[in-house]
Amino acid sequence: MVTKFFDRLKNAVKSTKENLKDKIEVITSVGKKIDENVLEDLEAILIKSDIGVATTEEIIERARREIERDKLNDREALLRIIKEEIKRILMENSESVESKEIDVKPQVIFVVGVNGVGKTTTIGKLTYALSLEGKRVIVCASDTFRAAAIEQLEVWAKRSGAEIVKKSHGSDPAAVLYDSLEMAKKKDADVVIVDTAGRLHTKVNLMKELEKMSRIASKKVEGAPHEVLLVIDATTGQNGLIQAKSFLEKSGVTGIVVTKLDGTAKGGIIVSIKRELNIPIKWVGIGEKMEDLIRFDADDFVESLFS
Repeated sequence: MVTKFFDRLKNAVKSTKENLKDKIEVITSVGKKIDENVLEDLEAILIKSDIGVATTEEIIERARREIERDKLNDREALLRIIKEEIKRILMENSESVESKEIDVKPQVIFVVGVNGVGKTTTIGKLTYALSLEGKRVIVCASDTFRAAAIEQLEVWAKRSGAEIVKKSHGSDPAAVLYDSLEMAKKKDADVVIVDTAGRLHTKVNLMKELEKMSRIASKKVEGAPHEVLLVIDATTGQNGLIQAKSFLEKSGVTGIVVTKLDGTAKGGIIVSIKRELNIPIKWVGIGEKMEDLIRFDADDFVESLFS
């Protein structure tokens, strides 16, 4: 556990912790028996934290089994069960995905998401984070439908020391991608991060454009795109999860970035996202600064909620 990152994460989920652990401590005061009344209160707390109905039911059922076996007698035992169940969901099927190595250069990362979730800002922070790891990054401004997105990416690229490939507003997004991959090969770049237009599954023309970009990427770089990151705004709660589902069939999403985790008391949405989509959470946004995008760690996340 990296203390600096853990402390920042802990501060970011402070509101969620107050909505979760602190309330659990109220209903499980010292010496109070864990019974059906406590479990009913616990159920309401978990659902209000956006952990999700399915996960909540599993936690409650496990608690009932432990009570029947006379192994759930105090607050600490109950908190242990909750932590174990949340961690199990967050870590399920993640190990095989995380261990997959990409030997090809450049690694091509598509970033998708509806407008307003912080997609462009996330790309800027991701560029900065990868640059700190010693990677040479090229930013591809393929969201040519929004002039503001191109301008915003320029600012982020300059701040992080990365190069940006752009064309005028309204240009062919696939052409920008092609030029970006050409530059990446010439300059031996490690990563190309591709901004894409804010897409909904109902916008058929935009989805076709994304498919076209994927074909171009695969022709230029073996196996590309190697990563498709879907950006979800934590403050939108279950609505964000519904948006996420609309991307899965069309976009080939391989990982999730959850933004604005510091701006919600319902950070349990991370558990819902992982449970419902079964796609790894790769990064989380914990603030507005350049360095406020960190790699997601299930152990750190759970500990930050309950420590």
